[in-house]
Amino acid sequence: MKLEKRQVEEIIPSIKRYVAEEFGEEIGNLKAELLLDYFIKEIAPYAYNRGVRDAEDFLRAKLEDLQGSCHEFELSYWKDKK
Repeated sequence: MKLEKRQVEEIIPSIKRYVAEEFGEEIGNLKAELLLDYFIKEIAPYAYNRGVRDAEDFLRAKLEDLQGSCHEFELSYWKDKK
């Protein structure tokens, strides 16, 4: 996974703030970027795979009820006129 430069520039301050608040340490941009790279390579695939599974489950549920959610009754004009 590759982030755009703008995204990295937005994320780095968040990482630096998190480390400062949670660990009481100040880190520079390089360390924050290295942490980001690590998380993207090692941890992001878990979130990505979960998203794929969730999307698959959602689509399967919709497909199971495709007939019910997409069916249109034929010749319905006369049924209402009785």
